[in-house]
Amino acid sequence: GMAVTLTDAQWERIRQHFPEENIPDGRPGRKPVPTRRVLEAVLWILNTGAQWHMLPQCYPNYKTVHRRFQRWCEQEVLRGVLCALANELRERGGIDESECFIDAMFSPAKGGGEEVGLTKRGKGVKIMGIVDRGGLPLAASTHAANHHEVTLVQLTFDFYMIEAKPENLIGDKAYDSDHLDEELQKQGVEMIAPHRSNRRKRRTQDGRRLRRSQRRWLVERFFSWIQWQRRILIRWEYYTQNFLGFVQLACTLILLKQF
Repeated sequence: GMAVTLTDAQWERIRQHFPEENIPDGRPGRKPVPTRRVLEAVLWILNTGAQWHMLPQCYPNYKTVHRRFQRWCEQEVLRGVLCALANELRERGGIDESECFIDAMFSPAKGGGEEVGLTKRGKGVKIMGIVDRGGLPLAASTHAANHHEVTLVQLTFDFYMIEAKPENLIGDKAYDSDHLDEELQKQGVEMIAPHRSNRRKRRTQDGRRLRRSQRRWLVERFFSWIQWQRRILIRWEYYTQNFLGFVQLACTLILLKQF
Protein backbone atom coordinates (compact mmCIF):
# COMPACT_ATOMS: atom_id res chain seq x y z
CA GLY A 1 0.00 0.00 0.00
CA MET A 2 1.02 3.60 -0.45
CA ALA A 3 2.43 5.61 2.38
CA VAL A 4 -0.33 7.56 4.05
CA THR A 5 0.85 11.00 5.03
CA LEU A 6 -0.97 13.88 6.60
CA THR A 7 -0.43 17.39 5.31
CA ASP A 8 1.05 19.85 7.80
CA ALA A 9 -2.30 21.66 7.89
CA GLN A 10 -4.18 18.46 8.69
CA TRP A 11 -1.73 17.53 11.42
CA GLU A 12 -1.91 21.04 12.94
CA ARG A 13 -5.68 20.75 13.10
CA ILE A 14 -5.65 17.57 15.21
CA ARG A 15 -2.30 17.43 16.99
CA GLN A 16 -3.42 18.99 20.27
CA HIS A 17 -5.66 15.99 20.94
CA PHE A 18 -2.82 13.48 21.02
CA PRO A 19 -0.70 12.91 24.10
CA GLU A 20 3.01 13.38 23.32
CA GLU A 21 5.34 10.92 25.03
CA ASN A 22 7.69 12.96 27.13
CA ILE A 23 10.92 11.54 28.44
CA PRO A 24 12.53 13.85 31.00
CA ASP A 25 15.81 15.45 29.89
CA GLY A 26 18.96 13.91 31.24
CA ARG A 27 17.58 10.40 31.11
CA PRO A 28 19.58 8.14 28.85
CA GLY A 29 17.79 6.17 26.19
CA ARG A 30 16.04 6.80 22.94
CA LYS A 31 13.97 9.88 22.33
CA PRO A 32 10.25 9.07 22.08
CA VAL A 33 8.88 8.56 18.60
CA PRO A 34 6.97 11.70 17.53
CA THR A 35 3.21 11.22 17.58
CA ARG A 36 2.78 12.25 13.97
CA ARG A 37 5.05 9.39 12.83
CA VAL A 38 3.11 6.93 14.99
CA LEU A 39 -0.17 8.16 13.51
CA GLU A 40 1.10 7.88 9.94
CA ALA A 41 2.20 4.30 10.66
CA VAL A 42 -1.27 3.45 12.01
CA LEU A 43 -2.81 5.01 8.89
CA TRP A 44 -0.65 2.69 6.77
CA ILE A 45 -2.06 -0.33 8.64
CA LEU A 46 -5.60 1.07 8.30
CA ASN A 47 -5.18 1.58 4.57
CA THR A 48 -3.42 -1.67 3.63
CA GLY A 49 -5.15 -4.00 6.08
CA ALA A 50 -1.76 -5.55 6.83
CA GLN A 51 -0.88 -7.13 10.15
CA TRP A 52 1.09 -4.98 12.59
CA HIS A 53 4.37 -6.84 12.16
CA MET A 54 4.31 -6.10 8.42
CA LEU A 55 4.80 -2.38 8.99
CA PRO A 56 7.56 -1.27 6.57
CA GLN A 57 11.02 -0.27 7.80
CA CYS A 58 10.43 3.41 7.03
CA TYR A 59 7.99 3.59 9.96
CA PRO A 60 8.76 3.36 13.69
CA ASN A 61 8.95 -0.09 15.28
CA TYR A 62 5.57 -1.81 15.00
CA LYS A 63 5.46 -2.69 18.71
CA THR A 64 5.82 0.97 19.64
CA VAL A 65 3.17 1.94 17.11
CA HIS A 66 0.75 -0.74 18.29
CA ARG A 67 1.27 0.13 21.96
CA ARG A 68 0.61 3.83 21.41
CA PHE A 69 -2.38 3.18 19.16
CA GLN A 70 -3.86 0.93 21.84
CA ARG A 71 -3.38 3.67 24.43
CA TRP A 72 -5.19 6.17 22.18
CA CYS A 73 -8.07 3.71 21.91
CA GLU A 74 -8.21 3.17 25.69
CA GLN A 75 -8.19 6.91 26.36
CA GLU A 76 -10.73 7.65 23.59
CA VAL A 77 -8.25 10.04 21.99
CA LEU A 78 -9.49 9.26 18.47
CA ARG A 79 -13.08 9.89 19.48
CA GLY A 80 -12.00 13.28 20.82
CA VAL A 81 -10.34 14.14 17.51
CA LEU A 82 -13.47 13.17 15.62
CA CYS A 83 -15.85 15.18 17.83
CA ALA A 84 -13.63 18.26 17.60
CA LEU A 85 -13.49 18.05 13.80
CA ALA A 86 -17.24 17.47 13.44
CA ASN A 87 -18.11 20.40 15.71
CA GLU A 88 -15.64 22.72 14.00
CA LEU A 89 -17.07 21.73 10.63
CA ARG A 90 -20.59 22.35 11.86
CA GLU A 91 -19.67 25.83 13.11
CA ARG A 92 -18.42 26.60 9.60
CA GLY A 93 -21.71 25.42 8.11
CA GLY A 94 -20.07 22.31 6.67
CA ILE A 95 -22.48 19.85 8.30
CA ASP A 96 -26.24 19.69 7.87
CA GLU A 97 -27.76 17.50 10.56
CA SER A 98 -31.39 18.38 9.75
CA GLU A 99 -31.70 15.07 7.95
CA CYS A 100 -29.46 12.10 8.69
CA PHE A 101 -29.18 8.57 7.38
CA ILE A 102 -28.38 5.44 9.35
CA ASP A 103 -27.17 2.07 8.17
CA ALA A 104 -24.97 -0.86 9.17
CA MET A 105 -22.17 -2.83 7.59
CA PHE A 106 -21.07 -6.34 8.54
CA SER A 107 -17.40 -7.04 9.12
CA PRO A 108 -16.42 -10.69 9.57
CA ALA A 109 -14.14 -11.35 12.53
CA LYS A 110 -11.30 -13.63 11.57
CA GLY A 111 -9.50 -13.56 14.87
CA GLY A 112 -12.41 -14.02 17.24
CA GLY A 113 -12.10 -11.67 20.16
CA GLU A 114 -14.45 -9.89 22.52
CA GLU A 115 -17.98 -8.84 21.57
CA VAL A 116 -18.03 -10.81 18.35
CA GLY A 117 -21.53 -12.02 17.55
CA LEU A 118 -22.53 -15.15 15.69
CA THR A 119 -24.88 -14.52 12.76
CA LYS A 120 -26.05 -16.39 9.68
CA ARG A 121 -23.09 -14.79 7.93
CA GLY A 122 -20.60 -16.18 10.44
CA LYS A 123 -18.86 -14.46 13.32
CA GLY A 124 -18.48 -10.76 13.08
CA VAL A 125 -19.25 -7.21 14.09
CA LYS A 126 -21.59 -4.57 12.76
CA ILE A 127 -20.29 -1.13 12.02
CA MET A 128 -23.09 1.40 12.44
CA GLY A 129 -22.95 4.78 10.78
CA ILE A 130 -25.05 7.93 10.90
CA VAL A 131 -24.26 10.45 8.15
CA ASP A 132 -25.52 13.96 7.49
CA ARG A 133 -27.14 15.29 4.29
CA GLY A 134 -23.74 15.44 2.61
CA GLY A 135 -22.82 11.88 3.56
CA LEU A 136 -20.37 12.99 6.27
CA PRO A 137 -20.15 10.75 9.35
CA LEU A 138 -21.78 12.04 12.55
CA ALA A 139 -21.61 8.73 14.41
CA ALA A 140 -19.73 5.52 13.88
CA SER A 141 -19.65 2.62 16.27
CA THR A 142 -19.02 -1.11 16.27
CA HIS A 143 -21.09 -3.77 18.00
CA ALA A 144 -21.49 -7.51 18.19
CA ALA A 145 -23.30 -8.45 14.99
CA ASN A 146 -26.05 -10.45 16.68
CA HIS A 147 -27.70 -7.30 18.07
CA HIS A 148 -30.85 -6.22 16.29
CA GLU A 149 -30.61 -2.97 14.30
CA VAL A 150 -33.17 -1.28 16.52
CA THR A 151 -31.08 -1.81 19.66
CA LEU A 152 -28.03 -0.58 17.79
CA VAL A 153 -29.58 2.77 16.92
CA GLN A 154 -29.66 3.72 20.59
CA LEU A 155 -26.12 2.45 21.12
CA THR A 156 -24.91 4.37 18.07
CA PHE A 157 -26.22 7.64 19.49
CA ASP A 158 -23.79 7.15 22.37
CA PHE A 159 -21.10 7.82 19.74
CA TYR A 160 -22.82 10.82 18.15
CA MET A 161 -20.26 13.56 17.52
CA ILE A 162 -22.12 16.86 17.67
CA GLU A 163 -24.42 18.48 20.19
CA ALA A 164 -27.42 18.83 17.87
CA LYS A 165 -29.34 15.61 17.21
CA PRO A 166 -30.78 15.10 13.71
CA GLU A 167 -34.35 16.29 13.24
CA ASN A 168 -35.05 13.37 10.93
CA LEU A 169 -33.23 10.05 10.91
CA ILE A 170 -33.75 7.94 7.81
CA GLY A 171 -33.14 4.22 7.66
CA ASP A 172 -34.32 1.16 5.79
CA LYS A 173 -36.99 -1.34 6.84
CA ALA A 174 -34.81 -2.78 9.61
CA TYR A 175 -35.33 0.44 11.58
CA ASP A 176 -39.14 0.41 11.41
CA SER A 177 -40.17 -0.02 15.04
CA ASP A 178 -42.76 1.67 17.24
CA HIS A 179 -40.51 1.31 20.26
CA LEU A 180 -37.60 2.97 18.48
CA ASP A 181 -39.87 5.78 17.19
CA GLU A 182 -40.95 6.53 20.75
CA GLU A 183 -37.43 6.41 22.18
CA LEU A 184 -36.08 8.75 19.52
CA GLN A 185 -39.03 11.13 19.79
CA LYS A 186 -38.05 11.73 23.42
CA GLN A 187 -34.75 13.04 22.04
CA GLY A 188 -36.50 15.17 19.43
CA VAL A 189 -35.56 12.87 16.57
CA GLU A 190 -38.12 11.65 14.07
CA MET A 191 -37.36 8.22 12.61
CA ILE A 192 -38.33 7.71 8.98
CA ALA A 193 -38.26 4.13 7.74
CA PRO A 194 -40.37 2.35 5.13
CA HIS A 195 -42.86 0.12 6.92
CA ARG A 196 -42.13 -3.57 7.03
CA SER A 197 -44.81 -5.43 5.13
CA ASN A 198 -45.70 -7.53 8.18
CA ARG A 199 -46.79 -4.55 10.27
CA ARG A 200 -50.33 -3.26 10.39
CA LYS A 201 -49.30 0.16 11.63
CA ARG A 202 -51.32 3.18 10.55
CA ARG A 203 -49.70 4.51 7.41
CA THR A 204 -48.66 7.77 8.98
CA GLN A 205 -45.95 8.59 6.50
CA ASP A 206 -46.75 10.57 3.40
CA GLY A 207 -44.91 10.00 0.14
CA ARG A 208 -42.88 13.18 0.38
CA ARG A 209 -41.12 11.98 3.51
CA LEU A 210 -40.47 8.53 2.13
CA ARG A 211 -38.82 9.82 -1.00
CA ARG A 212 -36.07 10.91 1.32
CA SER A 213 -35.24 7.29 1.92
CA GLN A 214 -34.17 7.13 -1.71
CA ARG A 215 -31.22 9.32 -0.73
CA ARG A 216 -29.83 6.45 1.27
CA TRP A 217 -27.02 6.15 -1.27
CA LEU A 218 -25.33 8.81 0.87
CA VAL A 219 -24.84 6.39 3.73
CA GLU A 220 -23.91 3.60 1.31
CA ARG A 221 -21.25 5.88 -0.15
CA PHE A 222 -19.88 6.43 3.36
CA PHE A 223 -19.56 2.67 3.90
CA SER A 224 -17.95 2.08 0.53
CA TRP A 225 -15.49 4.86 1.35
CA ILE A 226 -14.44 3.37 4.67
CA GLN A 227 -14.12 -0.04 3.00
CA TRP A 228 -11.23 1.36 0.95
CA GLN A 229 -9.47 1.24 4.29
CA ARG A 230 -8.85 -2.49 4.16
CA ARG A 231 -8.27 -2.92 7.87
CA ILE A 232 -12.00 -2.35 8.34
CA LEU A 233 -13.14 -5.03 5.88
CA ILE A 234 -12.26 -7.79 8.33
CA ARG A 235 -12.00 -7.36 12.04
CA TRP A 236 -8.59 -8.71 13.06
CA GLU A 237 -8.44 -6.83 16.35
CA TYR A 238 -9.07 -8.86 19.44
CA TYR A 239 -10.28 -5.80 21.34
CA THR A 240 -13.43 -4.00 20.27
CA GLN A 241 -11.98 -0.63 21.19
CA ASN A 242 -9.02 -1.13 18.82
CA PHE A 243 -11.32 -1.99 15.92
CA LEU A 244 -13.45 1.03 16.79
CA GLY A 245 -10.25 3.11 16.78
CA PHE A 246 -9.62 2.16 13.15
CA VAL A 247 -13.22 3.02 12.22
CA GLN A 248 -12.85 6.39 13.95
CA LEU A 249 -9.60 7.06 12.09
CA ALA A 250 -11.29 6.30 8.77
CA CYS A 251 -13.99 8.85 9.68
CA THR A 252 -11.31 11.34 10.69
CA LEU A 253 -9.78 11.13 7.22
CA ILE A 254 -13.19 11.88 5.65
CA LEU A 255 -13.75 14.94 7.86
CA LEU A 256 -10.21 16.27 7.41
CA LYS A 257 -10.78 16.40 3.65
CA GLN A 258 -13.63 18.88 4.22
CA PHE A 259 -11.43 21.70 5.48
